[in-house]
Amino acid sequence: MAEEELHYASIVFKNKNSSRSEVKKEEETVYDQVKVRNDGQTAELVPDKKADGRSFQYQHLACLGTFCVILLLGIIAFVIYIATLNHDVTQLEELKHNQTVLTTQNENLKRDNKNLTAGNQNLQLKNQQLEALNDNLTDINTNLTTENENLKRDNRNLTQAYIVLDNKVTNLTAGNQNLQIQNQQLETDKKNLTAQLQNMEKAEMALNISRAQWTYDQYCRINTGGMCQGCQNGWLPSGSNCYAVNNPPPVNQTSWEAAREDCRGKISDLVVVVNGNEKDYVREKSWHIDGVNPGYWLGLRVKDGKWKWVDGSNLTDLSWIQQLPATEGQCAISVPSNGWKSVSCNEKKGWMCKKKGLTL
Repeated sequence: MAEEELHYASIVFKNKNSSRSEVKKEEETVYDQVKVRNDGQTAELVPDKKADGRSFQYQHLACLGTFCVILLLGIIAFVIYIATLNHDVTQLEELKHNQTVLTTQNENLKRDNKNLTAGNQNLQLKNQQLEALNDNLTDINTNLTTENENLKRDNRNLTQAYIVLDNKVTNLTAGNQNLQIQNQQLETDKKNLTAQLQNMEKAEMALNISRAQWTYDQYCRINTGGMCQGCQNGWLPSGSNCYAVNNPPPVNQTSWEAAREDCRGKISDLVVVVNGNEKDYVREKSWHIDGVNPGYWLGLRVKDGKWKWVDGSNLTDLSWIQQLPATEGQCAISVPSNGWKSVSCNEKKGWMCKKKGLTL
């Protein structure tokens, strides 16, 4: 197969960013002819020296074409630049218009913002006033709630008081009815008591007459010519007093309490000695009984750790009594030879009574 020759024209485009040394290097190697050998070996690229003349022409054509392309590109770029410039001018005009509009809107917004700021301040002032008013209303509401609770409590108290009062009225009504019944009963009782009082007055008058008769019989002796004495028959007179000496035999003698009861039955009491003369008189009348001297009960005994008379007075002269100190359960007896002695109140002794004489 015959060898075929292939001719190629190389066009090198220069990059704006490439250096001049790189462009020159690229221009130095130009393959305008490529021979392909088909002899079963590897193809080789062999530069053809005969084509140098044509390569130079091709280079000029390539440069011209490149220039045309560059010129065309420049025209296109200029047209695009003009169009872009017009577009930018239009956009600039629009931007200026928009800026004017925005400036106007900004001024309006500033004015509105001032108005809103003033309105906000007014609203804040009103809000503060409303808060103060709300606080006042809250305080008023709290006070009203408290007063309401107080009124409710007072109402409950009044209700309870009314119930209590109603119960009291009911009780008073019932009590009034009871009082009326009791009044009627008291009227009846008054009538009965009046009748009883009249009967008692009649009985007292009769009793007084009887006492007067008994007193006359006791103190006045008919056989003495109607002359009355100060003491009853059997009583010993001494000054304004009357004494009764009870000297029964030992089997009939009694304790201090029994002796006092006997004196009380005679409208008298055991002897209370008030002075030394009376003491001597009592000692003289303390007679022997069946030849012995057992002693006679006096109205003197130990009470609350002290010697006391039956009339409640204390023994003032402790030298009158032997066997001190005073002991509970001890009573005094009168012994002619030994004065007064302290013995057990349960012993059996005679006794001596005393009472006021009749004043004529």
